[in-house]
Amino acid sequence: MITSCDTFMTKKPTAGDDFESPFDNLDRDLNALFLEGDENFEHVFTFEEGLGPIFNNTACGSCHPGDGRGTPELGFFRFGSDPDLAMHLGGPQHQDKAIPGVPLEIVPNNVERSFRLPLPVFGVGLIEHIPEATIMAHADPNDDDGDGISGRPNMVFPPEYVPEAYVGGGPGPVLGRFSRKAQISSLLQQTVEAYHEDMGITSDFAPVENLHPQSGSIATLDQVPDPEIPASTVLETVVYIRLLQPPARGKITTEVLTGEKMFNDIGCASCHIPTMQTGRSPIAALDRADVHLYSDLLLHDMGPDLADNRADGDATGSEWRTTPLWGSRLIPEFLDGNEFYMHDGRATSVHDAIMIHGGESQASRNTYAG
Repeated sequence: MITSCDTFMTKKPTAGDDFESPFDNLDRDLNALFLEGDENFEHVFTFEEGLGPIFNNTACGSCHPGDGRGTPELGFFRFGSDPDLAMHLGGPQHQDKAIPGVPLEIVPNNVERSFRLPLPVFGVGLIEHIPEATIMAHADPNDDDGDGISGRPNMVFPPEYVPEAYVGGGPGPVLGRFSRKAQISSLLQQTVEAYHEDMGITSDFAPVENLHPQSGSIATLDQVPDPEIPASTVLETVVYIRLLQPPARGKITTEVLTGEKMFNDIGCASCHIPTMQTGRSPIAALDRADVHLYSDLLLHDMGPDLADNRADGDATGSEWRTTPLWGSRLIPEFLDGNEFYMHDGRATSVHDAIMIHGGESQASRNTYAG
């Protein structure tokens, strides 16, 4: 299990350059909840605790080392162009591991799969607190301004266990803002599904085990009574990720300022909005704070080369949520300098990542290439 940034960065990070730190000046109660959630996040589940019966990994921190982004070795598959078939076969995700006595899940040849790298979990509390109106103000689904950029929201229907008073809850449709296609509307849903899909851990929110596509219900092979964790564990984990502070921007040099001007001039900032602001929050660090995430959190058609042919909510098979760029300066410090970008890690440099852009970003990509 990875427990420290020091274990996966090429050198000891300077202060503020890790992805595991809480916001500054939390009160005693929030700090205690953060520490409880941190333990939950790093906890490695065993068969005796209910792991599986089919799963992808054994802990939250196993997919999100140091709370940073994952690598291809930690990636997973979402099912492809026929989601109804995939759901019938065993849910939206391919679990590639199983507890003893349970056969591995086999994906039929006629079901497409979409490979995904785990996203970083820092800063999601700030994203959660950006008012819906702020995000929607950047939407231009019909490209009314004629700039070739037509970002649009992914309006989704949250699960019933997300309360209406909760950001991303209610009868729907509501604004999706999390995950690769913005198909998740709340941190609660994101956390519940991670426990359920990634680790096969049931909770008060999702108390029924995943179906096995070949064997049907195999819950009897998992001897731990369901639900395997209480609501309190899930909610503590939600508080933990809500309070993870994103890394600060690096040193501002003349070269950085020149690059920033180019970034804006060629249109990158049309989707990668540099800054938005949160609304009111009882948590001081999240209250009307500037959010330097470099994303509009909207869907954009990225062209056929990046298409995974997997619809998700309103998102089509060629649309993706604009990935936040914060923390990107630290990627070369990870894993002996190996870099992985885009949803599937196919790009191994920033240059390669830009050159892969298509669809709505084709014009910016061409200007950059020139």
